[in-house]
Amino acid sequence: MKMAILVGDGMGDYPCPELGGKTPLQAARIPNMRRIAAAGERRMVQTVPLAGLPPGSDVANMSLMGYDAEQNYTGRAAIEAAGANIPLAPADVAFRCNLVTVTEGRMADYSAGHITSEEARELIQTLQAELGRDGLRFHAGVQYRHLLIWNNGPLKLEMQAPHDIAGQGVAEYLPTGEREAEVRALMDRSREIFRDHPVNRARRDAGQLPATQIWLWGHGRAMQLPSFRELYGRSGAVITAVDLVRGLGNLAGLENIVVPGANGLIDTNYAGKVSAALDVLKRHDFVFVHIEAPDECGHGGDVQKKTLAIELFDEKVVGPIWRELEKRGAPYRLVVCMDHRTPIATRGHTRDPVPMVKLDGPVGSVTAEAPYDETYHGGTAECRGHVWLGELLKS
Repeated sequence: MKMAILVGDGMGDYPCPELGGKTPLQAARIPNMRRIAAAGERRMVQTVPLAGLPPGSDVANMSLMGYDAEQNYTGRAAIEAAGANIPLAPADVAFRCNLVTVTEGRMADYSAGHITSEEARELIQTLQAELGRDGLRFHAGVQYRHLLIWNNGPLKLEMQAPHDIAGQGVAEYLPTGEREAEVRALMDRSREIFRDHPVNRARRDAGQLPATQIWLWGHGRAMQLPSFRELYGRSGAVITAVDLVRGLGNLAGLENIVVPGANGLIDTNYAGKVSAALDVLKRHDFVFVHIEAPDECGHGGDVQKKTLAIELFDEKVVGPIWRELEKRGAPYRLVVCMDHRTPIATRGHTRDPVPMVKLDGPVGSVTAEAPYDETYHGGTAECRGHVWLGELLKS
């Protein structure tokens, strides 16, 4: 049986006053997801452990791939290093290195106004020239997401994801713990280096937010995962725009498909991702399709844009893939899900359970609709994510 997992990152939410007390999922026009919900099996799933690990896309997407983060997780940046094909020595500590905008001591934007990858590369190259040395190297990534690889770097630190403190004062969220002064010094020096950088001057002149500094977080040493084929007897591929999910794919031994124009935003190349996914299912048993846009809109606090992102996921990803699987006529299993909630009210991730639906087909024409939102079973978790997904992948 062919299997496709379609992930709308961060789709879950809380009731929003702007939507008359509905969540974006409830307010969105999502006929495909609601028909799949009517024909399939719905669950409320706990994708993030209730304690001990951060409610991030790293931990939650591990769950969606059938991996228990409590057994394997070392840190987000190590996964992203795997996604960027950056090898880590045993003593290396990887740090996620965001380009952010801090204004008057507050986290004005965790993405520096969604800075472009080309602009960001210039800033990271300058940072490497000014601060890099043997054993400490900055690596340019995608848009605002970059990495610092620090040989024998500090590990015993408390660090905060910048997207979880949007609009808040940063002083109380600076890194604390082992060698905190060294970590803070790198962040402080980046402010000086970026202040009059040509990239930032050009962005200010264009009315765009500058990247005022780096923000370090998500640190950890190299992570290992048992292979996906070993665990589930399936070959497969990952389709995503972000190094985090790409890294999980690499660690699991899955093929990574790079789709031109896939950017993690609301204008990503949906058609390219769908075409790639359907091609994968001609060669493999399994495909994992990840759409980042709802999460980005949740972090941005834009309820209308998040609702639109969910509608685009339904229209341009879920619908076309489902129709083609039905057309092919072979047995398939389709899972529509999200990794976590990214509520508009908090602009950060939460540990709340999330709705998922599993459909085994072909099922023929489906016209009935059922709710696909955060209220199924009263919002109470029925199972752990890696357990249920593991069962679906094995059966």
